[in-house]
Amino acid sequence: MMDSKGILLESGTNELEIVEFEVGNNKFGINVIKVKEIIQPIPVTFIPHSHPFVEGIVQLRGEVLPVVDMSRVLGISTEQRNSQHKYIVAEFNKQRVVFHVDNVSMIHRISWEQIEKPSEMYQNGTSQVIGVIKRDDVMLLLLDFERIILEINPDTGISVESVKKLGTRKRSEKRILIAEDSPLLRKLLNDTMSEAGYVNVEFFENGKDAYNYLEMTAERGAIEDTIQLVVTDIEMPQMDGHHLTKKIKGNPKLSILPVVIFSSLITDDLKHKGDQVGANAQISKPEIAELIQFVDQYIL
Repeated sequence: MMDSKGILLESGTNELEIVEFEVGNNKFGINVIKVKEIIQPIPVTFIPHSHPFVEGIVQLRGEVLPVVDMSRVLGISTEQRNSQHKYIVAEFNKQRVVFHVDNVSMIHRISWEQIEKPSEMYQNGTSQVIGVIKRDDVMLLLLDFERIILEINPDTGISVESVKKLGTRKRSEKRILIAEDSPLLRKLLNDTMSEAGYVNVEFFENGKDAYNYLEMTAERGAIEDTIQLVVTDIEMPQMDGHHLTKKIKGNPKLSILPVVIFSSLITDDLKHKGDQVGANAQISKPEIAELIQFVDQYIL
């Protein structure tokens, strides 16, 4: 099933593939880039006093991996699981984890423009939903798997302490633009950038809004006089980080800007995508200290 990864060899098309899965009678999605394989359930070893979301651990090809029960994560009752339930083996943030779901149905290829941001009316600050995909009369909810893992293990998140270890920082007036769709990560990035001395930070929740702002700013004068560096996530509704980087580097008025892709999807297998669109650097979340050191190098 995962052989279809080869379909999206070209980077910066603003498209992605979604693996559709079910929990209860509800349909959800995970970016195929995160998925290493889909397997039948195997015996789970229970771990006492583990997080309520964690079903236990499994051994897969000699590697011990945690199993996260998505019904517990989503608060959906699945008293009787059918024989179709599956394990989604995923990798992001430099770690592997197994997600236990009721069924895996198909793969959809869509544009990020088709993914709508969840309305604040029906989600709260703890929602794991980052996007809504409408397909005919069915809606797929795109989940924030990084947030799910962060809730299970807070040590996997961005840490202000790691920035403090870099030593005393001077305040910088240089202006940085950051495109990041997660409110939680925007706050963490704001705190860590401030700790690093970068207090002039402009945040946007998707690549489309960020690019429109850069384009309008460039119309008023040299962009480097206003913005000195761009940091972008990859997975964002409307416009992803690869497409944003490609548009910046393809625009003569913006191409001078250094662009850092800061994402949970930075792996040896996927770095070529950032290279194709001209990213100046690609740094995996949650390596915030590495990001700060790159910013230091480029704009001080």
